[in-house]
Amino acid sequence: MARASNPTGTTAMWVRDRLNGLWGDDDFAAWYPRDGRPGISPAQLATVSVLQFLLNLSDRQAAEAVRCRIDFKYALALELDDPGFHHSVLTDFRDRLAEEGRADALFDLALARLKDAGLVRARGRQRTDSTYLLASVRELTRLELVLEAVRAALEEIARTASQLLDTMVTEDWALRYGRQIRLVSQPSHPVARLKQAGADAAELLARARHSGPAAGPALQALRQIVVQNFLVDSHGRLRPRTEKDGLPPARVRIESPYDLQARWVRRGHRRWTGYLAHVTETCDEKGVNVITDVATTVPTADITALPGIHARLKRRRLLPAQHLVDGGYTSVAALDSAARSHKITLVGPLSKGNAPQRKDADGFARENFIIDFDRREVTCPNGQVSGNWNELPSMAPFTVVRFDKRQCGPCPERSSCTRGAARTVNFLPRHLHKLQARNRADQHDPSWRRLYASRSGIEGTVNEIVNGHQMRRCRYRGTAKAHIQHVLTAIAVNIERLSTQEPTDTSYRPRPPTVFQQYLDARGLPRPRWWRQGQ
Repeated sequence: MARASNPTGTTAMWVRDRLNGLWGDDDFAAWYPRDGRPGISPAQLATVSVLQFLLNLSDRQAAEAVRCRIDFKYALALELDDPGFHHSVLTDFRDRLAEEGRADALFDLALARLKDAGLVRARGRQRTDSTYLLASVRELTRLELVLEAVRAALEEIARTASQLLDTMVTEDWALRYGRQIRLVSQPSHPVARLKQAGADAAELLARARHSGPAAGPALQALRQIVVQNFLVDSHGRLRPRTEKDGLPPARVRIESPYDLQARWVRRGHRRWTGYLAHVTETCDEKGVNVITDVATTVPTADITALPGIHARLKRRRLLPAQHLVDGGYTSVAALDSAARSHKITLVGPLSKGNAPQRKDADGFARENFIIDFDRREVTCPNGQVSGNWNELPSMAPFTVVRFDKRQCGPCPERSSCTRGAARTVNFLPRHLHKLQARNRADQHDPSWRRLYASRSGIEGTVNEIVNGHQMRRCRYRGTAKAHIQHVLTAIAVNIERLSTQEPTDTSYRPRPPTVFQQYLDARGLPRPRWWRQGQ
């Protein structure tokens, strides 16, 4: 019946036909206890979750699709009269998936099945890029943050120890925290209200510490928010922090009491509150590009995510021979570590540095100096030799060479070399120095540029997953739950891409040329072979 109603098949049917399912119940045996009531098949729930993100369905819509869509029943091997399950089961499955790195384990299983089917292979070419993600919380002002944190703590205490509130909550507290905090753009008396909110938070924390239950997540969040936004002055009074007092940096500052891991970030002209996603995919000349890794992190420098990406690819036995990345992922140490640890050629531009000599067109940069590692000497462009070779622990791994004032003082080109009395040159150890010089020389090679040009294709993949599959806005809160969304989206994108490819034994033939196209061909007139060529 599925074949009769869908002669060409669907993506859900392709999963069962080509892969015989992405996983089996035995793959999830360690996730469940041995005793207790039998649950719904975890392999079926995992497949439904992937199809849910493939089609951008809510939990209710996904459960309804299992009941009503024949291709879903075909993919799950269900009988036509199977009633399916309640939509809340998907929430319970995601909670289980968020524990102990199981989301990455699920991705491992899917990639292993694709690898066994010959759809992805190791030691090819891969590329990586990052994109910003918006947390599933409102952006709050500092006043709204403290007020909402107090309200969240009151909600938690009312559920666990409501007797603690009997002697503390008054009519004023009810007016301040009786409903969700939403202030206008310019609230009245913001400083006074912030001080009052800080006093309320301090009183609530003191009472909970002395006579309340064990601190729950909301109380712990309130304590951190108070520490970050208030201090006790010399008179023992709690007052809001100012710029002069020192505010916590954005990388540790809490932006919402409901998502303690979301951070406010500014990169260039873009500002957001949320996370970063690092997407890695294959980019070989032949075959379909397959996403091999997706990482959800708090916003930090891109290069900090590179070791984790390589470690996961090694575990999946999908390490590339060439890894194309942009300048945010590259450094001399990263190039050396990838080659030594994983035999990966990291292809990406290295920063030229921001030395003032490099900015001046006629200045002498470090490349103009001749470094003799054997003799431990450095020769300047005017032939002066410095033997002042220092490998200071505070400057590691750099070597510092300083020329003498007597050498630089009479030099006629001293203004083009240094702004001080003498020039100082810092450089890396020999093997790193050669690697750096070779990389910067390769960037001028046309073959290197052609190779690196294929890196830009990852931006299309990022656009596909954030716009086509709504990954820009996180459905869930916290990096663990948000990572589940991104893993399921990556698996869904892989299935969607692979299912659209025609098998080798298909009867498919390309569309024949139109009459006008035949007219152009007969007269030798060029016409675009692909619709994008005409743009």
